[in-house]
Amino acid sequence: MADFAQIYGRNAPLHVEIGSGKGAFLLSEARARPECNFLGIEWASKYYLHTVDRIGRWGLTNVRIIRTDVAAFLPECVPDASVAAFHIYFPDPWPKKRHHKRRFVCPENTDQMIRCLQPGGLINIATDHAGYFDQIRSTLDAAIAAGRLQPAEFVRAAAAEPGEYVATNYERKYLKTGKPIFTAAARKPQHPD
Repeated sequence: MADFAQIYGRNAPLHVEIGSGKGAFLLSEARARPECNFLGIEWASKYYLHTVDRIGRWGLTNVRIIRTDVAAFLPECVPDASVAAFHIYFPDPWPKKRHHKRRFVCPENTDQMIRCLQPGGLINIATDHAGYFDQIRSTLDAAIAAGRLQPAEFVRAAAAEPGEYVATNYERKYLKTGKPIFTAAARKPQHPD
């Protein structure tokens, strides 16, 4: 399991962004919240390299990024109760029915996020895809009904402009087309029942 205090050289709340893309949210949030550590997980090599370059150019010391498969990384590398928040913004919707099994937000991966979250920890999600949002909502609602999560308000990014939620290039592209953005959030209970 990863020792995040050693990786960052300090103990601080850890925020994990799943699917960092070009790093717009990750880097602006790390800059706005220096008291927190940020970890981006990105599969696409070109986006990963773009973000690595920006981390260096911006001189950010509280952010790291890894190129890996998040579904394998969470159970293998992230300790129990070590994450303050998971951020999932505009995940690949895998719109074809036969590809729905590739969607990240599913019961198995949600179980892993819950395991990794500290008590009171947040899962914050935004998507432009109505079908995937229905799956996200039903997955979170099932965990809420089981008492493993509690409903929460979506937390807007520090850099979000009026009308925005996460201030990513992807979100801005969709807002320009007039497409709706769907958000969902839930917290791990402070005390298990």
